[in-house]
Amino acid sequence: MSFPYERPRRLRRSERLRAMVRETTVSPAHLIYPLFVAPGSGVRREIASLPGCFHLSVDEVAREAEEVERLGIGGVILFGLPHAKDPLGSEGYADDGVVQLAVRAIRAACHELLVFTDVCLCEYTAHGHCGVIEGGEVQNDPTLALLAKMAVSHAKAGAHVVAPSDMMDGRVGAIREALDESGFESLPILAYAAKYASAFYGPFREAADSAPQFGDRRGYQMDPANVREALREVALDVEEGADMVMVKPALPYLDVIRAVAETSDRPVAAYNVSGEYAMVKAAAAKGWIDEDRMLREILTSIRRAGADVILTYHAKDFARKAV
Repeated sequence: MSFPYERPRRLRRSERLRAMVRETTVSPAHLIYPLFVAPGSGVRREIASLPGCFHLSVDEVAREAEEVERLGIGGVILFGLPHAKDPLGSEGYADDGVVQLAVRAIRAACHELLVFTDVCLCEYTAHGHCGVIEGGEVQNDPTLALLAKMAVSHAKAGAHVVAPSDMMDGRVGAIREALDESGFESLPILAYAAKYASAFYGPFREAADSAPQFGDRRGYQMDPANVREALREVALDVEEGADMVMVKPALPYLDVIRAVAETSDRPVAAYNVSGEYAMVKAAAAKGWIDEDRMLREILTSIRRAGADVILTYHAKDFARKAV
């Protein structure tokens, strides 16, 4: 049937009609909000490269989580800044570590909010890498026991989901085994399955004080040029026991999100990372963009690509407009 009988514009004539036939939707329930936990009390220190985001002490994190829950956001994910760092990142798996204390505080303050925890050593090690260093290189297998220990400590504190982000081979299996042996067989794992060695992480390195003191992470994070490798990583993590899988970053890797969503039977998360957020905030501060419209378009594109869940620093901004 040809023009004038086919007129797609008929279904675009009003907002109510557009909303009724909209193919992709985004709600606050689809979002996870990252939080950075710092030592001390009464700490609420804005992160310069992440406007609107803060280093928060445990008491302030609990108050922040209450607001996040009121906004209808699905969950938070916690990153920790320790009192002190050492070669093995020991505060990362201490029972009284900042993340462990924050999990307990949030669980006491909130009723429905899901608490995810990042499982990685980079924030806690003096060298800033995601694993044990021997001979000037990150050693895969010795790192696994420490990651498993960290995941169990988060589980004991009350985390709903643990999320290993280190990209060591076999870490999902090691964590799953340790959780099961410790009586947490029902605790889900969200695996950072396809985590790329990306330039978009810059502001996060400041926020988490996790920049490597030498070299870089290209020896264990993925090459940005590869997509078949991402599917292999996802398949391996699923085989080892991952309940959800993640692609990170999101916007430069929408094709990877789509490929993972089409080939995996696990829920797919995508991380709308710090550099993506910072660029929007910087352009908005200059008056160059309509921030609200751009934000909705960004989150819709990530969902449209196939993400079931989005980790994003924009979560509160979006939710305030949605409620």
